[in-house]
Amino acid sequence: MPRQGMPRRQPAREPAARTYARALPIVPVRARGLTIEGADGRRYLDCLSGAGALALGHNHPVVLEAIRRVLDSGAPLHVSDLATPVQDAFTAELFHTLPPGLADHARVQFYGPAGRDAMRAAFKLVRTATGRTGILTFTDAHHEMTTEALRSSRPAIEPHLVRLLSPRDHRCPFDVAGVHEAELAAHWTEALLNDPKWLALLPAGWVLDPVRSEDGVFPAPDEWVRLMRRITAARSIPLIADEVQTGVGRTGAFWAVDHSEVTPDVMVLSNAIGGSLPLSVVVYRDELDVRPPDAHVDTFRGNQLAMAAGTATLAYVRENHLAERAAALGSRMLAQLRDLATEFPCIGAVRGRGLMIGVELVDPERDRKPGAPKGVDAPGTLVGPAPVPGPARVRNGTPEPATMPDLPHSSRTAAPELAAAVQRECLRRGLIVEVGGPHASVVRLLPPLTISDEQATAVLDRLSDAVEAVARSHTREGRTHQPQRRPRSHGDAAERAG
Repeated sequence: MPRQGMPRRQPAREPAARTYARALPIVPVRARGLTIEGADGRRYLDCLSGAGALALGHNHPVVLEAIRRVLDSGAPLHVSDLATPVQDAFTAELFHTLPPGLADHARVQFYGPAGRDAMRAAFKLVRTATGRTGILTFTDAHHEMTTEALRSSRPAIEPHLVRLLSPRDHRCPFDVAGVHEAELAAHWTEALLNDPKWLALLPAGWVLDPVRSEDGVFPAPDEWVRLMRRITAARSIPLIADEVQTGVGRTGAFWAVDHSEVTPDVMVLSNAIGGSLPLSVVVYRDELDVRPPDAHVDTFRGNQLAMAAGTATLAYVRENHLAERAAALGSRMLAQLRDLATEFPCIGAVRGRGLMIGVELVDPERDRKPGAPKGVDAPGTLVGPAPVPGPARVRNGTPEPATMPDLPHSSRTAAPELAAAVQRECLRRGLIVEVGGPHASVVRLLPPLTISDEQATAVLDRLSDAVEAVARSHTREGRTHQPQRRPRSHGDAAERAG
């Protein structure tokens, strides 16, 4: 059958629940690094990277060599949880990268194939260790989760899930933002925990996102993370760090919790941990290791190829300082995107950390209409005064802001239709991006950590041109003047970036 007809045949064979294929009607046939080649011969710059699973990009030589080495050795590919040289090498490299306070007293258990499996196992772990059942998480958290993972891991009579307020620069119920909002959120959380009428029993665990990626890329303020660690430690509540998307250098540190210099009790790892192959892992303090041998089993927890690819990826990121490079390059990309936002009112916010970047699309025309909500937490609105950026932290000699605050607008209406249009225009220009956030209004960039400076320029050029095209189309009736930018040719850039 002709390959070009695959996008038309897919809807007839696969479920309505398919996601990326709806917005990205391409048929990849070859890939290397940042570049994907479609069946139609077109080349694309891939800033989706398998939802961050491709830390080194497509088919990196060290990953391919690690996989070939296992295949050529004749080693078994499926061994459940039996000890093997491949598993031992993976565990040693993983422990070499962990936060020091955890690496010295850690246990690791393998699951598969997705982060949701590991999160479910983490819930069962802390419930068994504490004898408690409730789970605390935060508003808009993803956690590979939350209801489904709880349903499959909790006792039938204990449906406890409590969502607390997380710091946010929009829709803030305290009508503040930045450092003050983070402090208030922490104090409010502590006050609730101290109120026996609100929470009669302490929870079994507390799940924290260092960056709320699926929510629209919101980095948690470092001081707030440290406050959460102090609150949980004082009450003997195991702190579970969700590093499914943020781990392995993505945010400019090897693990996103490293930014705040805290040590969680449990870390849930997936995506990049398998070097592009399916693998999920839970790392936890040895004092929590009280489960019987059959407490949680998984058929594919001994994925030897994924462990080999993961070992190669972890070592390459560590030895080549790719986390530090992600911090420096990400800061430059964020600065350029903020400059772009000054040209186009449809960009309401630029947020991110390292090479996890979000660009929020808003509808300035709707906000100008009489009666548009101002400062109201209404569906589809981004509300709250602009925070004042504080001084940048310096890590490894590179200035690094704690968060990227919203732009100075008191109320902006989320525009999912504009975000979808930007995604389509990016694809036309040979750039693959993701759209996310609670209103599907955030264009997300997750390029591989191996992206070069020239490739980063090509990515930003194509995204800038896509935003301009959408803004111009949106204001074609002459309601608002949009700046005209010099058109760029993307053909040569695609060849160089590949």
